[in-house]
Amino acid sequence: MSTFLSLQGGSQVPALALLSLRKTQKPYFHLTGSLFSTGRANTFTINCSGFDQQGVDPTVFQSVFNKKDFRPVTNFSIPTRINISFTLSAILEVDAQLQLLTSFLWLKLSWNHPFISWDPEECGDIKKLAITAENLWLPDIFIVESMDVDQTPDGLSAYVSNDGHVVYNKPMRVTSICNLDIFYFPFDQQNCTLTFSSFLYTEERMLLGMDKEVWEIMDDSRDRGRTKGEWELLGINKATPKMSVGTSLFDQIMFYVAIRRRPTLYVINLLVPSSFLVAIDALSFYLPAENENRAPFKMTLLLGYNVFLLNISDLLPATGTSLFSVYFALCLSLMVLSLLETIFITYLLHLATTQPPPMPRWLHSLLLRHASPRTCCPAVPQKENTSLGLISTHLSGLKEPGKLGGKELGPKEAELNGGTGLTRAQLADLWVQFGHMMDNLLFRIYLLFLATSVTTILVLWNT
Repeated sequence: MSTFLSLQGGSQVPALALLSLRKTQKPYFHLTGSLFSTGRANTFTINCSGFDQQGVDPTVFQSVFNKKDFRPVTNFSIPTRINISFTLSAILEVDAQLQLLTSFLWLKLSWNHPFISWDPEECGDIKKLAITAENLWLPDIFIVESMDVDQTPDGLSAYVSNDGHVVYNKPMRVTSICNLDIFYFPFDQQNCTLTFSSFLYTEERMLLGMDKEVWEIMDDSRDRGRTKGEWELLGINKATPKMSVGTSLFDQIMFYVAIRRRPTLYVINLLVPSSFLVAIDALSFYLPAENENRAPFKMTLLLGYNVFLLNISDLLPATGTSLFSVYFALCLSLMVLSLLETIFITYLLHLATTQPPPMPRWLHSLLLRHASPRTCCPAVPQKENTSLGLISTHLSGLKEPGKLGGKELGPKEAELNGGTGLTRAQLADLWVQFGHMMDNLLFRIYLLFLATSVTTILVLWNT
């Protein structure tokens, strides 16, 4: 059975340690501790010979280990200052649907332990020791936005210096809440926060500080980044607001982490194929309107575009409205409108060869106003029933102005049609002219849409 001797203040040490100390003149160091009441201190004289050869004797720190459940201060009215820094080494995932940011960082905490000190010259020139973190008091620092239970691995150690300075590093996989705005996807930038605070100690008991400057944290995070994935780190800023819980105030440090998505993957896999399909659909306007293959060609393009949208659904955000979603919706709408316009023009040309419908006066006036000088629309004949030099459009299946259905126009068929003052041949030419004007208008809309899309993409990419 071991024998213990009591020292001043009620502490006990092994009697054999004291006997060994009295019989030897080898180097030793002083470990200074304190009781919880002010003004009462214990001084331990422990033989540390052979630390540089045989390793540190754990009994030297036993009195410190026994007090690990209490905040190490000589006076409980003095707050403990915890310095914080971290290195953001990877951005693992950004979940837009759940509004979560998953990152990996190395957290560094440092503070002073007033119960630990020794003289390196008397202890084999040992200035720093690695002690298992389970044997030391650790501050209860947590991330307010975290949605996961702390999964810090067991067996981590903390570095303790001869002046009582403790440094504790631990790796953390953090899944935190982040308010994500995906409208500018994939050119979006997000600003997430990581707030470090204590849930047990108020500001009267614990104060938080910085172990490094913010620009040093930013440089370390960029230099030690292990991933070159979808997201890149833009910058880190900090703020020091107080957190109020009832009548208590807790000190905290809030870091603003700005990240940006790399858009190259999405531009190549989403924007380029979609732009190609829309450009081909725009070029289909160069096919003659009366060509019977024009409508099937546009239907094939529309079917291919729908298959394309189904294949890229996994790359688009699951929730919210993004700029790409609006772009794809506009592309699909234009292609549907183009197909409907082609069907209408085909039907209109068919009527022009058989029985052209009456034309409203406002539409006739519009054609007269906007027709090009080379293909001027016919004017309304005067009382003498004369025209202004009608230029007929020769189309496949469209008869000459003087003929309709293979027959010469008789006196009755040459009468004014539908009260508009136009013969059937003139009316047929007007409807054909109207179809060509619609074709030209939709083609210009396509060009304007493509030019606007390219300009918007370039501006967003450069900003």
